[in-house]
Amino acid sequence: MSIKPLQDRVVVKMVEAEETTKGGIILSGSAKEKPEVAEVLEVGPGKSDVAMEVKKGDKVLISKYAGTNVKLEGEEYIIVKMEDILAVVD
Repeated sequence: MSIKPLQDRVVVKMVEAEETTKGGIILSGSAKEKPEVAEVLEVGPGKSDVAMEVKKGDKVLISKYAGTNVKLEGEEYIIVKMEDILAVVD
């Protein structure tokens, strides 16, 4: 089963948080910050007044509490509006 977003919506999956810092310190589960970087899995067709500026496979920065969480076949996804995507991460 797949998710096909409608209008100006985008399906993303959160990227796992780093388990170690740049200095090599291993972080416990409670010390990790909630990641805000996600990978774009599907992009809707857009609306006449909203340009879809991302494509499948892009890594994006999303608003912290944006979107709707969806669990499908054991996987967790977030469906966000294009306006909730803040930037594309290289």
